[in-house]
This record gives sequence, C-alpha cells and structure tokens, in this order.
Amino acid sequence: MDPNSLFFIVILVVMIGLMFWQSKKAKQQQAERKDFRSNLQPGTEIITIGGIIGKVVSVDTEYEEIVIDSEGSQLRFGFNAISREYVRPAYVHDDEVDENGNPLPKDDQPAQEPIDDETVQDVESVQQMPVEGEKD
Repeated sequence: MDPNSLFFIVILVVMIGLMFWQSKKAKQQQAERKDFRSNLQPGTEIITIGGIIGKVVSVDTEYEEIVIDSEGSQLRFGFNAISREYVRPAYVHDDEVDENGNPLPKDDQPAQEPIDDETVQDVESVQQMPVEGEKD
C-alpha cells in the first residue's frame, strides 16, 4: 500500500467522523429548539429571528403559530420564527460608574469617612516614632 493511498484513507475517515459528529450535534440542537417551542407559555418573553422582542399572548400548536405582543402591537409568527427566550441584559447607566467602569458608592453611604484631628495626630506620632535598629 503506497503512502498516498494511506493518507487518503485517513483523511476520508476523519471527514466521515466529523460529518457524523456535526449531524449528531445538529439533531440535538433541533430537538432542543422543538422542545422549547412546544413548551412556550403565555407571558414568556421571546425574541424572533428578525429581532422582534415581545411577550407570548397565545400558542396554537395545531398550526404551529404563536401570537406575541410587542409594545402594544400583536404579531403572529410561525414557530420557526422564534429564536430563543429573551433575557433582558443588565443595564448600568453612565452616571452609576466612574471613568474606569467601577461602580460609584451609593448616595446613602458616604464615599469616605471624615478624618478627625485626633486620627491625624495619632498618624503623625506613629510616623515620628523611631524604628528599632535605625540610626539617626
């Protein structure tokens, strides 16, 4: 058996293995989508493949249709148009973070506690104390 044919056989086996793995993964994703669409309940917030966000009003499993309410407009879609359940992303306003993106302290909590004169004198006296083994 020449090395070229052996190389061809190895490549062929790898390609068949990848095709099998890919089809298995696609079937699993398709089953998950079908399960999600069949278990939709009114009140669930969803997003369509076109990017429309709304709440489910009614589900018709016989004709595989769904009615959603998007800001007062009721729209009817086929099950295949439903992309996924919509989870509203966390939103932080620019006034709530500093220039590095760190959260600012709340208004009811002081940013720093005020320093009284006693604390300043204690710190100065500690700084003036000689350290053992240090020569002047």
